[in-house]
Amino acid sequence: MKPLRPALVLPLALSVALAGCGGWKESRVNPRNWFGHSQSAATTLEPKGGYLKAKEDHRVLVAEVSTLEIKRTPTGAIVSVTGLPPTQGWWGAALEADDDARPVDGVITYRFVVAPPEPGSPAAQRVMNAGSRTVTAAAFINNVRLADTRKIVVVGAQNERSISR
Repeated sequence: MKPLRPALVLPLALSVALAGCGGWKESRVNPRNWFGHSQSAATTLEPKGGYLKAKEDHRVLVAEVSTLEIKRTPTGAIVSVTGLPPTQGWWGAALEADDDARPVDGVITYRFVVAPPEPGSPAAQRVMNAGSRTVTAAAFINNVRLADTRKIVVVGAQNERSISR
């Protein structure tokens, strides 16, 4: 009988020894138990006292809708408008879509809203020229909604503008 080579003895001895370690699941010798078991804890990013309540939207319709343009893109169209508020300092211009920007009888309607300047501020009292008061807003309409649309209307406080196909 030939003697076993040391290169075979060592791996065989290690595999027998490691197989016997399976019964030591709760033992401190088992490296998986060195740090204990993980525990679940409810965590949140909410600050103490909760989040602040959303403030009301104090934006109003722009005084006058000056221009309305539709610019085609490969995936739809961009509705671009300019408006003229009564004084300087108006900000936060946006097109707010009625009916979630879905065409109703082929018409998509937007409200052109802006936030007023701080009451009593110098900007709220300056009228200057029309160019210094102009505000701009835009919205995107994808091709799916555009397919059912015949007319786009943008509403301001004193007027409205529309474009038809």
